[in-house]
Amino acid sequence: MTFLRPACLSLLILLSTPVLAAAPATPAAAPLDLAALIECRQRVADYDAVAPVVADPLKAVANGMQPLPQNNPFMSEYRLATPLTVFGQRTEYVAVSGASIMAILDVADPRPMAKALALEDGVDNPDKFMAGREVVSRDVTDPRTGEPMIESIILSLSTVKTHPGKTLAGCTYSLDLPAEGEAPTDTPPAPASALPPSVNTPPDGR
Repeated sequence: MTFLRPACLSLLILLSTPVLAAAPATPAAAPLDLAALIECRQRVADYDAVAPVVADPLKAVANGMQPLPQNNPFMSEYRLATPLTVFGQRTEYVAVSGASIMAILDVADPRPMAKALALEDGVDNPDKFMAGREVVSRDVTDPRTGEPMIESIILSLSTVKTHPGKTLAGCTYSLDLPAEGEAPTDTPPAPASALPPSVNTPPDGR
């Protein structure tokens, strides 16, 4: 009775095993530039990358954002693995609410900061402060539908009841329909993917 040598046996096993082609590697998404998003230095197309990140805790962690318990029902909060500086303030906490992304700052009185940023007061009373300014408003074309839209970018500061002694500062990125009956501009709308940023009002801590 003849036995195969170990080396020959190993070769036969390798030859009889199907060779699987390596699947092409999927390119990794670029990490979020949180400081640029918060300071309204990005575009609607850039903000679109935020939704899948905050919807998946693993993707959030991969972007240096540790999900925190939700103290405010209108926003999701994250602790940053690496603190960032926005509007001259250092923070390690950010919040996302719909089309808005905000830094949670250790600023008890937002009024001096609002003045420095040339924001217009919206609400100012002992229980609530809110101020904002539209940074960009321009005609664009929705890349998904081809419809004319307006890209609006609003920088805002707000206090919320759930975060006493804190100020939320950030930006909202949105595409809005033109006002009814509004005449089109002479200049053709630019594609939304070729534009700078936008912002909405942060949650009011209802």
